[in-house]
Amino acid sequence: MEEIERDVMEFDVLIVGAGPSGLSSACRLMQQAQADERELTVCVIEKGSEVGAHILSGAIMNPRTLAELFPDWKQQGAPLKTAVTQDEAWWLKDSTGGQQLPHALVPPSMHNMMADNPYYIVSAGNLCRWLAEQAEALGVDVLPGFAAKDLIIEDNVVKGIVTGDMGVDADGTPGDNYMPGMELRARYTLFAEGARGHLGKRLISHYRLDEGRDPQHYAIGFKELWDIPADQYQPGKAVHGSGWPLDKTTQGGFYLYHGDDQQVMVGLIVDLNYSNPHLSPFDEFQRMKHHPLFAETLKGGTRVAYGARAITKGGHNCLPKMTFPGGMLLGCNAGTLDFASIKGIHLAMKSGTVAADTLIDAFTQGDEGGHDLEGFASRWSESWAGQELRKNASFGPAIHKHGTFMGGARNWLDQKLGGRLPRLHDEKRDDQQLKEAADSPRFDYPRPDGVLSFDKTSSVYLSNTNHEENQPCHLRLIDASVPIEQNLPHFDEPAQRYCPAGVYEVVEKDGKPYFQINFQNCVHCKTCDIKDPAQNIDWTVPEGGGGPNYPNM
Repeated sequence: MEEIERDVMEFDVLIVGAGPSGLSSACRLMQQAQADERELTVCVIEKGSEVGAHILSGAIMNPRTLAELFPDWKQQGAPLKTAVTQDEAWWLKDSTGGQQLPHALVPPSMHNMMADNPYYIVSAGNLCRWLAEQAEALGVDVLPGFAAKDLIIEDNVVKGIVTGDMGVDADGTPGDNYMPGMELRARYTLFAEGARGHLGKRLISHYRLDEGRDPQHYAIGFKELWDIPADQYQPGKAVHGSGWPLDKTTQGGFYLYHGDDQQVMVGLIVDLNYSNPHLSPFDEFQRMKHHPLFAETLKGGTRVAYGARAITKGGHNCLPKMTFPGGMLLGCNAGTLDFASIKGIHLAMKSGTVAADTLIDAFTQGDEGGHDLEGFASRWSESWAGQELRKNASFGPAIHKHGTFMGGARNWLDQKLGGRLPRLHDEKRDDQQLKEAADSPRFDYPRPDGVLSFDKTSSVYLSNTNHEENQPCHLRLIDASVPIEQNLPHFDEPAQRYCPAGVYEVVEKDGKPYFQINFQNCVHCKTCDIKDPAQNIDWTVPEGGGGPNYPNM
């Protein structure tokens, strides 16, 4: 096969992903370079059509790293407008009942009203748009619409990435508008792709970065934005909780935030270690909104946006080695989120600034690139962010081992004792947890009413998801026979239910069941790559610019 001739661009630092960690690293690099009067070329590439298009988070944000990066962030107009002023935690018993938990019984890490450091209800997408503006003002090249397709590894050193080809037809041949991807090379490449980044996954495997660590754990998080009537809007109110609609064998929790501009953010997080293959996280979320706790806020409102995303939630025990020859893993691509506080933005940003400081020190010492910057590990471990993750290392394993109620009680006690209880581990992968479908109870999910609950088709429409249809499917089956011959008889092919966008269907074709992939619906959540019990689905990037186009998620 004839080798493709590609244009080559070279930088000092290349950052893959314009999320909080990648953009924070870019800003810090240029701030330090300007302070040292150093010439530095930094480029951030983003697979979304624009910065923020693929960003989805709850989110309540601790502004600590933002204040370190931009002490005058308020004067500069950072999009943090609504501080948390009311903080509630709930346990829901069933579809109508529940109990608000006394503040004293909620683990301290989950408190959201801090007198000395107010937390804010934010749009993570808008935060990234603002960070990108700051980065560009500092001299960073920010390039949306470019998907990092492949790694450049030479002599076992990461030298950069190859962007995806454009205009390739569905059969894999160049179309009329074919344009080959570029080689983007750098002294160091930082991978900030978000949860379950497809290149991050390969790097972890190639360099065995997870040796000696617990397997990573994930959840799927749903989010909707609603415009609500003025008399139901309570700016600054944050509600968290667990219990119904999830059963006793399924961990997760819900949230309801009153954010900016008379909007609320409502969502459900379902841990992907669940065991019942009949479970549909999407349908659990839709029926959840009928509980009075949510319905009283949402009634008379209008749903304006929908999205879903995998969450890397294993914490300290699962954090891989974050450096390798020629690069680093940042933020949720590594797993820096602290599930004990249900927050990750400030930690992802901190991983980016620690990486930037590590690089600047290396460049100052004459480093020309290609090394394993192991000094990052000690910097991270000694930082307040590393300490925060370390002290909450048992939080997730306690919930998984003992359930939401007893695990929560243990976590409360552990935090009150300063983390002195024995550390717990969770060593079973999420994809290994499903029970046989024949041995699992089925769910009778109610039909959506189009008022509070909705179907997948209308939901995907609100995500503004778009893919060029005549391109190769980016959801690749390692063995095309597995869904029907293995997953269907054993697990009733759970991809039909764990996917939040209706990508996977089992349909009849020529009188036989056929596994159909509607890749155009894909919202890039990565759940299929994580939960498939055969680990047979490999999520790769489509053409740059494809996928959801979230507004202010």
